[in-house]
Amino acid sequence: MLNSANNNFVQHAQVVSTSTEGNMNGYNRKSPQKRRYDMPKYAVPPKKKSGKERVPQPKNTVAMLNELRHGLIYKLESQTGPVHAPLFTISVEVDGQKYMGQGRSKKVARIEAAATALRSFIQFKDGAVLSPLKPAGNLDFTSDEHLENGIENVSKAELVELIYTLMLPEKKSNLTSLEQSTLRPQIFCMSHNATKSTIAVDGQKKVPDKGPVMLLYELFNDVNFECMNIDGAQNNCRFKMTVTINDKKFDGTGPSKKLAKNAAAKAALASLCNISYSPMMAPQKNAPLPIDEKSSSMELPQIHADTIGRLVLEKFMEVIKGQEAYSRRKVLAGIVMTENMNFCEAKVISVSTGTKCVSGEHMSVNGAVLNDSHAEIVSRRCLLKYLYAQLDLQCNQATAYQSIFVRNTDGQYPYKLKSGVHFHLYINTAPCGDARIFSPHENDTGVDKHPNRKARGQLRTKIESGEGTIPVKSSDGIQTWDGVLQGQRLLTMSCSDKIARWNIVGIQGSLLSAIIEPVYLHSIVLGSLLHPEHMYRAVCGRIEKSIQGLPPPYHLNKPRLALVTSAEPRNQAKAPNFGINWTIGDTELEVVNSLTGRTIGGQVSRITKQAFFDKYGFLMKNLPGMPNRKVTKDYGETKADVKDYQTAKQELFSAFKREDLGSWLKKPIEQDQFGLVE
Repeated sequence: MLNSANNNFVQHAQVVSTSTEGNMNGYNRKSPQKRRYDMPKYAVPPKKKSGKERVPQPKNTVAMLNELRHGLIYKLESQTGPVHAPLFTISVEVDGQKYMGQGRSKKVARIEAAATALRSFIQFKDGAVLSPLKPAGNLDFTSDEHLENGIENVSKAELVELIYTLMLPEKKSNLTSLEQSTLRPQIFCMSHNATKSTIAVDGQKKVPDKGPVMLLYELFNDVNFECMNIDGAQNNCRFKMTVTINDKKFDGTGPSKKLAKNAAAKAALASLCNISYSPMMAPQKNAPLPIDEKSSSMELPQIHADTIGRLVLEKFMEVIKGQEAYSRRKVLAGIVMTENMNFCEAKVISVSTGTKCVSGEHMSVNGAVLNDSHAEIVSRRCLLKYLYAQLDLQCNQATAYQSIFVRNTDGQYPYKLKSGVHFHLYINTAPCGDARIFSPHENDTGVDKHPNRKARGQLRTKIESGEGTIPVKSSDGIQTWDGVLQGQRLLTMSCSDKIARWNIVGIQGSLLSAIIEPVYLHSIVLGSLLHPEHMYRAVCGRIEKSIQGLPPPYHLNKPRLALVTSAEPRNQAKAPNFGINWTIGDTELEVVNSLTGRTIGGQVSRITKQAFFDKYGFLMKNLPGMPNRKVTKDYGETKADVKDYQTAKQELFSAFKREDLGSWLKKPIEQDQFGLVE
């Protein structure tokens, strides 16, 4: 019995073992088959649909309503019904009216509430199209009227219909590509301009929330990017991307393809939709830029800024041909002139490069050297040369009509600029001094973290034969001729300080101030390193509260500011000791040794004090309508006789002192003690 039981137990165990083994083997055999069967479902990703197969979904009523009315708040009014089948009631207030919606979920109830609100001023037609309840003349998409007259003539109800029509894929197909590409950006711009809260932060425009490339793809269907070329070495290359939209091309450059693509998209948006990504658009909330009485902001339109930068760069490449050895530069500047802000016919007046100042041992007692060869300062001196040439035209009745100046019959100055003439300064980087020494990416715009050290706004000086600036001492600094010759460094005020001076006394200089009304810069465009608050403070903001008593028509000028979309690359190379200058009308380039202040051939430059004093003497003798034609004094005394200019200049110096920003350093007086060449 025991053996029989044991045998049965063993047999039963063998059966169980065999059954289990069979099941395990069966499981092992079936499991791989199942995995092999399911493998493609998980391991192989589904094929992506091509752009042609992808069908965009229309936006729901909540998204639609939020685009038409910003800042809406949806409230849960009630929840009824059993727990397993609740009924939610949600409300939304639009234009002071409350609209209700119900649904089995809060999301559905919100959609219904938004649909109810939309039906209050638009209604669904044939289940797809929204049309006005009170039609004011439907827009015919087959006509060209909307293309000729612009979107401004479309009523608000029609605008809603256009927006919704463009959002629906089945209706979008009924429009031609031209109508889509024309209406879409116009509607976008109108919908963004309709509500101030969407474009304003403390009265200032703000940068769009979306990136430029994404926004461009949303506004236009036919967008094609292409990498045109790559310049420079592998570790410091520049990419150039071109975007084509409706047969229009826009370029952008950058240190990577992504940044170059962004720059091209920004240029396209600025030109086609007047959408700007400039840092001027969104200043920090705690210290917004002031708004003047003539404009809603200090920003120059982006399309104008890009035009100015492009014109100066193109002119530089044109004039440097044949002398490529002198194309090496660290700072490039130029001045562009427009009439009635017509940038299609803008003229480049001057182009210059340079970053150095004259060495003290090369100072001149007869005004024969250039003391400051920084690019923006040289461009302004080239502009002076142009102004003298334009006044020369007034000396001959046959050419007087060609001049940008006209006789001033009702003022104290014999001549003034024609109405609508504006000058725009371009610099490829922030001017040295107060505008550049602080980080361009700095977000802290409050009080300096070191209250005992007043750094921001301080007057600063350049160092001879070198780069960079240092703060001036608060005491009256006097530079002497013999001190400099014995080894004391010759100091020159920084470019930021000189631009601030131009915004008080004008860019025409003291000699021309005896002949013409003050001339001010309309805008300053930078190629890189634009920090709105630092730049504004440097060129005009630091003295705006303390400047007073300026003799009319002198005043504090606040130039428009802007940054080009394709930022200038950072140049790490050592700055050359030469600079070039060119003025409209010149037949050839002039190359100046920055350390000696003379041309590389040792000649006197055409934009020195000596050259301008000679031109001034000629004008005083030959210009019609001049009350006093005698020039018997030396250069320094002649400048001192222009009383209103000197009053404005002294008031500028006093304003800096009142703000405790330092004292303006002057060159040794011996530099100006020379007379006219006989």
